[in-house]
Amino acid sequence: MGRYAGKRAVITGGTIGMGLATAQALVAGGAEVLVTGRNEQNLQAARARLGAAAHVVRSDTADLGDVDALGGIVAERFGRFDFLFVNAGFARLGPFGQVTEEVFDQTFSVNTKGAFFTAQRLAPLLHDGGSIVFTTSIANDSGNPGMGVYSASKAAVRSFTKVIAAELLPRDIRVNAVSPGFIHTPTAGITGASAEMLAAFETVGDQLTPMRRHGSSEEVAKAVLFLAFDATFTTGEEVNVDGGLGQRITRPQQA
Repeated sequence: MGRYAGKRAVITGGTIGMGLATAQALVAGGAEVLVTGRNEQNLQAARARLGAAAHVVRSDTADLGDVDALGGIVAERFGRFDFLFVNAGFARLGPFGQVTEEVFDQTFSVNTKGAFFTAQRLAPLLHDGGSIVFTTSIANDSGNPGMGVYSASKAAVRSFTKVIAAELLPRDIRVNAVSPGFIHTPTAGITGASAEMLAAFETVGDQLTPMRRHGSSEEVAKAVLFLAFDATFTTGEEVNVDGGLGQRITRPQQA
Protein backbone atom coordinates (compact mmCIF):
# COMPACT_ATOMS: atom_id res chain seq x y z
CA MET A 1 0.00 0.00 0.00
CA GLY A 2 1.36 3.41 -0.98
CA ARG A 3 1.39 6.28 1.52
CA TYR A 4 -1.40 8.04 -0.40
CA ALA A 5 -3.51 4.97 -1.12
CA GLY A 6 -7.20 5.79 -1.04
CA LYS A 7 -6.60 9.55 -1.30
CA ARG A 8 -8.12 11.72 -3.99
CA ALA A 9 -6.58 15.01 -5.08
CA VAL A 10 -7.39 17.83 -7.50
CA ILE A 11 -4.57 19.93 -8.97
CA THR A 12 -5.21 22.96 -11.16
CA GLY A 13 -2.32 23.68 -13.48
CA GLY A 14 -1.34 20.05 -13.09
CA THR A 15 -0.11 19.14 -16.57
CA ILE A 16 3.41 20.65 -16.39
CA GLY A 17 6.02 21.76 -13.89
CA MET A 18 5.27 21.79 -10.17
CA GLY A 19 1.68 20.66 -10.59
CA LEU A 20 2.66 17.67 -12.68
CA ALA A 21 5.48 16.72 -10.29
CA THR A 22 2.99 16.78 -7.42
CA ALA A 23 0.53 14.67 -9.39
CA GLN A 24 3.23 12.14 -10.22
CA ALA A 25 4.24 11.82 -6.56
CA LEU A 26 0.62 11.30 -5.55
CA VAL A 27 0.00 8.67 -8.22
CA ALA A 28 3.23 6.88 -7.29
CA GLY A 29 1.95 6.80 -3.71
CA GLY A 30 -1.36 5.22 -4.69
CA ALA A 31 -3.63 8.26 -4.94
CA GLU A 32 -6.23 9.03 -7.58
CA VAL A 33 -5.68 12.47 -9.09
CA LEU A 34 -7.58 14.92 -11.26
CA VAL A 35 -5.41 17.53 -12.98
CA THR A 36 -6.35 20.46 -15.15
CA GLY A 37 -4.62 22.43 -17.88
CA ARG A 38 -5.34 24.38 -21.06
CA ASN A 39 -2.65 23.41 -23.56
CA GLU A 40 -3.71 20.36 -25.57
CA GLN A 41 -0.16 19.10 -26.04
CA ASN A 42 0.46 19.29 -22.29
CA LEU A 43 -2.85 17.58 -21.59
CA GLN A 44 -1.93 14.66 -23.84
CA ALA A 45 1.57 14.38 -22.36
CA ALA A 46 0.14 14.37 -18.83
CA ARG A 47 -2.28 11.57 -19.71
CA ALA A 48 0.63 9.48 -20.98
CA ARG A 49 2.82 10.17 -17.91
CA LEU A 50 0.19 9.82 -15.20
CA GLY A 51 -1.67 6.78 -16.53
CA ALA A 52 -5.01 5.35 -15.51
CA ALA A 53 -4.94 6.73 -11.96
CA ALA A 54 -5.33 10.27 -13.27
CA HIS A 55 -8.20 12.22 -14.77
CA VAL A 56 -6.80 14.90 -17.07
CA VAL A 57 -9.31 17.67 -17.75
CA ARG A 58 -9.13 20.72 -19.96
CA SER A 59 -10.17 23.69 -17.83
CA ASP A 60 -9.31 27.40 -17.92
CA THR A 61 -8.90 28.84 -14.41
CA ALA A 62 -9.60 32.34 -15.73
CA ASP A 63 -13.02 31.26 -17.03
CA LEU A 64 -15.51 31.06 -14.17
CA GLY A 65 -17.77 28.93 -16.35
CA ASP A 66 -14.94 26.39 -16.58
CA VAL A 67 -14.37 26.65 -12.83
CA ASP A 68 -18.02 25.88 -12.16
CA ALA A 69 -17.96 23.00 -14.66
CA LEU A 70 -14.85 21.65 -12.95
CA GLY A 71 -16.82 21.40 -9.73
CA GLY A 72 -19.37 19.25 -11.51
CA ILE A 73 -16.66 17.01 -12.97
CA VAL A 74 -15.00 16.55 -9.57
CA ALA A 75 -18.36 15.75 -7.96
CA GLU A 76 -19.13 13.21 -10.67
CA ARG A 77 -15.78 11.42 -10.66
CA PHE A 78 -14.79 11.71 -7.01
CA GLY A 79 -17.80 12.73 -5.01
CA ARG A 80 -15.69 13.93 -2.10
CA PHE A 81 -11.93 14.34 -2.19
CA ASP A 82 -9.04 14.96 0.21
CA PHE A 83 -6.68 17.58 -1.18
CA LEU A 84 -6.88 20.62 -3.47
CA PHE A 85 -3.73 22.16 -4.94
CA VAL A 86 -4.58 25.54 -6.47
CA ASN A 87 -1.52 25.88 -8.67
CA ALA A 88 -2.55 27.33 -12.05
CA GLY A 89 -0.69 30.57 -12.69
CA PHE A 90 0.25 33.18 -15.26
CA ALA A 91 3.16 35.61 -15.49
CA ARG A 92 4.16 38.11 -18.13
CA LEU A 93 6.80 40.40 -16.69
CA GLY A 94 7.60 43.98 -17.62
CA PRO A 95 8.18 47.46 -16.16
CA PHE A 96 5.06 49.11 -14.76
CA GLY A 97 5.16 51.82 -17.42
CA GLN A 98 4.68 49.19 -20.13
CA VAL A 99 2.02 47.01 -18.50
CA THR A 100 -1.13 46.84 -20.60
CA GLU A 101 -4.66 46.47 -19.33
CA GLU A 102 -4.83 43.11 -21.10
CA VAL A 103 -1.81 41.72 -19.22
CA PHE A 104 -3.03 43.20 -15.93
CA ASP A 105 -6.48 41.64 -16.33
CA GLN A 106 -5.17 38.27 -17.44
CA THR A 107 -2.69 38.08 -14.56
CA PHE A 108 -5.36 38.78 -11.95
CA SER A 109 -7.96 36.64 -13.72
CA VAL A 110 -5.74 33.54 -13.49
CA ASN A 111 -3.67 34.09 -10.37
CA THR A 112 -6.18 35.85 -8.13
CA LYS A 113 -9.78 35.60 -9.25
CA GLY A 114 -9.34 32.11 -10.66
CA ALA A 115 -7.56 30.88 -7.53
CA PHE A 116 -10.21 32.33 -5.22
CA PHE A 117 -13.21 30.97 -7.08
CA THR A 118 -11.60 27.58 -7.66
CA ALA A 119 -11.21 27.22 -3.90
CA GLN A 120 -14.73 28.52 -3.31
CA ARG A 121 -16.26 26.09 -5.81
CA LEU A 122 -14.33 23.00 -4.71
CA ALA A 123 -14.08 23.49 -0.94
CA PRO A 124 -17.62 22.11 -0.36
CA LEU A 125 -16.49 18.85 -1.99
CA LEU A 126 -13.49 18.40 0.31
CA HIS A 127 -13.77 15.90 3.12
CA ASP A 128 -13.82 17.49 6.54
CA GLY A 129 -10.22 17.26 7.72
CA GLY A 130 -8.91 17.72 4.18
CA SER A 131 -6.51 20.39 2.98
CA ILE A 132 -5.91 23.13 0.43
CA VAL A 133 -2.54 24.40 -0.75
CA PHE A 134 -2.17 27.54 -2.88
CA THR A 135 0.88 28.43 -4.93
CA THR A 136 2.13 31.92 -4.12
CA SER A 137 5.63 33.27 -4.84
CA ILE A 138 8.65 34.79 -3.16
CA ALA A 139 7.72 37.84 -5.23
CA ASN A 140 4.82 38.43 -2.80
CA ASP A 141 6.73 40.91 -0.67
CA SER A 142 9.69 41.80 -2.84
CA GLY A 143 10.29 44.92 -4.88
CA ASN A 144 11.74 43.28 -7.97
CA PRO A 145 11.52 45.44 -11.11
CA GLY A 146 9.18 44.08 -13.74
CA MET A 147 7.13 42.01 -11.30
CA GLY A 148 4.62 44.58 -10.07
CA VAL A 149 1.43 43.00 -11.39
CA TYR A 150 2.54 39.42 -10.82
CA SER A 151 3.72 40.17 -7.27
CA ALA A 152 0.45 41.86 -6.39
CA SER A 153 -1.63 39.01 -7.79
CA LYS A 154 0.25 36.47 -5.69
CA ALA A 155 0.25 38.66 -2.56
CA ALA A 156 -3.53 38.61 -2.76
CA VAL A 157 -3.45 34.81 -2.77
CA ARG A 158 -1.31 34.92 0.37
CA SER A 159 -4.10 36.93 2.01
CA PHE A 160 -6.71 34.48 0.77
CA THR A 161 -4.75 31.67 2.39
CA LYS A 162 -5.03 33.21 5.84
CA VAL A 163 -8.69 34.17 5.60
CA ILE A 164 -9.89 30.91 4.06
CA ALA A 165 -7.87 29.01 6.67
CA ALA A 166 -9.82 30.84 9.37
CA GLU A 167 -13.18 30.28 7.70
CA LEU A 168 -12.63 26.54 7.18
CA LEU A 169 -11.47 25.83 10.73
CA PRO A 170 -14.92 24.50 11.74
CA ARG A 171 -14.48 21.74 9.14
CA ASP A 172 -10.88 21.01 10.19
CA ILE A 173 -9.71 21.84 6.68
CA ARG A 174 -6.17 23.19 6.71
CA VAL A 175 -5.26 25.89 4.19
CA ASN A 176 -1.64 26.73 3.47
CA ALA A 177 0.56 28.07 0.67
CA VAL A 178 3.84 27.08 -0.92
CA SER A 179 6.02 29.96 -2.09
CA PRO A 180 8.52 28.91 -4.78
CA GLY A 181 11.65 30.79 -5.70
CA PHE A 182 13.57 30.09 -8.91
CA ILE A 183 12.39 26.63 -9.98
CA HIS A 184 13.27 24.56 -13.04
CA THR A 185 10.05 24.24 -15.07
CA PRO A 186 9.46 24.20 -18.84
CA THR A 187 8.51 27.90 -18.88
CA ALA A 188 10.17 29.14 -15.64
CA GLY A 189 6.68 30.46 -14.91
CA ILE A 190 6.92 33.15 -17.59
CA THR A 191 4.43 33.03 -20.44
CA GLY A 192 5.86 33.62 -23.90
CA ALA A 193 9.50 33.89 -22.86
CA SER A 194 12.14 33.15 -25.51
CA ALA A 195 14.87 30.57 -24.99
CA GLU A 196 17.38 33.41 -24.61
CA MET A 197 15.25 35.11 -21.97
CA LEU A 198 14.84 31.87 -20.04
CA ALA A 199 18.60 31.25 -20.11
CA ALA A 200 19.29 34.76 -18.82
CA PHE A 201 16.60 34.37 -16.16
CA GLU A 202 18.21 31.11 -15.00
CA THR A 203 21.63 32.73 -14.72
CA VAL A 204 20.26 35.60 -12.66
CA GLY A 205 18.29 33.20 -10.47
CA ASP A 206 21.33 31.09 -9.69
CA GLN A 207 23.30 34.22 -8.78
CA LEU A 208 20.59 35.60 -6.49
CA THR A 209 19.71 32.35 -4.72
CA PRO A 210 21.92 31.72 -1.67
CA MET A 211 22.11 27.99 -2.52
CA ARG A 212 23.38 29.03 -5.99
CA ARG A 213 21.00 26.84 -7.94
CA HIS A 214 17.41 26.51 -9.06
CA GLY A 215 15.06 24.21 -7.23
CA SER A 216 13.35 21.32 -8.96
CA SER A 217 9.64 20.78 -9.43
CA GLU A 218 10.02 17.62 -7.34
CA GLU A 219 11.41 19.65 -4.43
CA VAL A 220 8.37 21.92 -4.55
CA ALA A 221 6.11 18.86 -4.71
CA LYS A 222 7.66 17.54 -1.48
CA ALA A 223 6.77 20.77 0.30
CA VAL A 224 3.25 20.75 -1.16
CA LEU A 225 2.62 17.19 0.00
CA PHE A 226 4.05 17.91 3.44
CA LEU A 227 1.52 20.72 3.82
CA ALA A 228 -1.23 18.60 2.32
CA PHE A 229 -0.90 15.51 4.49
CA ASP A 230 1.84 15.69 7.12
CA ALA A 231 1.60 19.20 8.58
CA THR A 232 -1.49 18.32 10.61
CA PHE A 233 -1.09 21.21 13.11
CA THR A 234 -0.33 23.88 10.50
CA THR A 235 -2.82 26.19 8.82
CA GLY A 236 -2.66 29.69 7.35
CA GLU A 237 1.07 29.24 6.75
CA GLU A 238 3.23 30.02 3.72
CA VAL A 239 6.29 27.80 3.23
CA ASN A 240 9.15 29.13 1.11
CA VAL A 241 10.88 26.72 -1.27
CA ASP A 242 13.50 29.12 -2.56
CA GLY A 243 17.03 28.13 -1.55
CA GLY A 244 17.08 30.79 1.17
CA LEU A 245 16.26 33.71 -1.13
CA GLY A 246 13.17 34.88 0.73
CA GLN A 247 14.97 34.84 4.07
CA ARG A 248 17.62 37.31 2.85
CA ILE A 249 20.32 34.76 3.67
CA THR A 250 23.76 35.93 2.54
CA ARG A 251 26.22 33.40 1.18
CA PRO A 252 29.65 33.68 2.89
CA GLN A 253 32.51 34.93 0.75
CA GLN A 254 35.13 32.29 -0.04
CA ALA A 255 38.63 33.00 1.24
